[in-house]
Formats: sequence, C-alpha cells, structure tokens
Amino acid sequence: MRPRVFWSLLILVVAVGSAIGLWQGVTRYYAAPGPAEQQTTVIIPKGSSVHRVAKVLADAQVIRNPRAFRIMAWLYRTDRDLKAGEYAIPAHASIGDVTAILRSGETVVHQVTIPEGLTSHEVLAILKSSYGLMGNVSSVPPEGSLLPETYQYRYGDTVREMIKRMSRAMDDEVAKLWKGRAPGLPFHSPDEAVTLASLVEKETAVPAERSHIAGVFINRLKHGMRLQSDPTVVYAIDPDGPLGRPLTRQDLEVNNPYNTYRVNGLPPGPIANPGKDSLYAVLHPLKTDDLYFVADGTGGHTFAKTLDQHNRNVRKWRERHISH
Repeated sequence: MRPRVFWSLLILVVAVGSAIGLWQGVTRYYAAPGPAEQQTTVIIPKGSSVHRVAKVLADAQVIRNPRAFRIMAWLYRTDRDLKAGEYAIPAHASIGDVTAILRSGETVVHQVTIPEGLTSHEVLAILKSSYGLMGNVSSVPPEGSLLPETYQYRYGDTVREMIKRMSRAMDDEVAKLWKGRAPGLPFHSPDEAVTLASLVEKETAVPAERSHIAGVFINRLKHGMRLQSDPTVVYAIDPDGPLGRPLTRQDLEVNNPYNTYRVNGLPPGPIANPGKDSLYAVLHPLKTDDLYFVADGTGGHTFAKTLDQHNRNVRKWRERHISH
C-alpha cells in the first residue's frame, strides 16, 4: 500500500471514529437526566422560536444549558416541531424527554365546574377567574343558555370559546329531552321548558324534590294560578344575584314582569341556568294533585293539595323558624 493511501485511510478511520464518539456523547447528553427535582409546569407562548423555548425551559430549571438544547434541536431536526402550550415536565426529564413532550402537544388539561342554578352573570364571573382562560366577551350570555357541567379546557383557550361550548351543550341537552317529553304539558316550546326548569332549580337543592316541585308548577299553570315563586322575585329585584337578604312582603309587590306573584303564567325568560335534572323534571313532572309547597326548615319542602293545608304548613314553618 502506498504511503499516501495509507495515511488517507488512517485519517478517515480516525475521523469516523471521532464522529461516532462525538455522536455517542451527544446521545448520552440528550438522554441524561435533567436538573428538575420535581414535576415542573412550563408555558411555551405561541410563535416561540427554539431560542425562546430554550430560555423558558432554562428559566424553569428544566434544562441546564439553553445553548445545548438549541444545538440538540438542530441536530435532531426538532427545532420546528415544538408546540406552544402549558406542559407538565416530570422530574429529571432529559432533553430528549422534554423535546418529545413539547412535540406531542399533550398540554395540561384543566377543568371548571359550573354549579346548577347560577345566573349567566355568575357563570361569566367564574370563567373570567379561571386560570388559563383568556379574553372576555362583550356581553353577558342570555339567561338559561349555558348548561351547568364540568368542562375541560387547556391554557390559552378563551372565555368566548367556553361560552360557545356551554351554549351548544345546553341546546343539545334541551333538544334531546324535548323529544322525549311527557304529553299534556302546559307549555309549547323548549324555551318555556327552560324557563320553568330555572324556577325548579332555584326552588330546591334536594334532587328528589325536583319532579314534585315541577308537578306543582305544572298543576298551577293548568289551573290558571300564579306560580308565586320567590326566586322570581329575587331575580326581579337583582337579576345578577344573589340578593343577600330575605324577601319582604313589600318585595312581593314589586312591579316587574318576572315577579310571578303579580303576573300570570311563566316569567318572560329563565331566571338562572338550570341543570340536566331540573330540565328532565319539568319535562317529566311528578303526577300529583299538590298545588302548594313551603320550606320545611330542613332544606326540603312540605307539599299540600289545598290552601288550608298549605296555610297550616306555613304556620308550622314560622313557628319552627321563630323558635330557632
């Protein structure tokens, strides 16, 4: 073998060996445990370059060296695959682990629970204060248009998007229940059903009572009696709720279309956002002869068929209430 060829081959072997050794070192560094002692949450803003991503990770002490992270991203061709969002990075995650998480787009999932019976104003306040939800809306959603439920969302989702989801959920639930409604109900549209369901929702927190209270309201509507529902008076006085004080006799005389002590039939619209159970209750009310109910002092209600029975129940409630 000629000396020139020999030395050329030797240099090539050394170069290949060095490259292999260098790549092995890179691979070990890529898979080496990171510095984070515990799970760490990081937020990668939209439109972030690999330089910005590396800085965010370094500031959160998820990686040691942002420059090394950038080089690794370039070597592994992942620099353009890193997705924005909020991520939970496990303790001691390697650069490879972190890169895989950011490429997956599997961001942290949050949830917000909307209780039954809140006004739309109150629902909007919950959404505005929920961590990670962005933006605002120009107006309060229509009363009764939002389905109370637990909703999942991700950091960066907007309040507007959540409201649209909640509105679609209410529309879908009402449409489904309306199709299977009981015959002979004294209202003729899903909107009226939602209105009555909002009254049922505000009248009781006892699930077993919903269909019974719905049955009483149905009976009163059929008999042409005023509903005389206290929550409608509360809504008439303060539609944003809650009122924060007991109702007075003077309150019952307030001149407002929502005051069912003064107006016949249903109020003009819902007074809150009813849940699935209350919607079901008004579309499948209990068959009863009862026309009255009053609080029993324990969170539930006592029902009556006649005004005399009802008045006795009211006196009993007042006696217990005063004695306590």
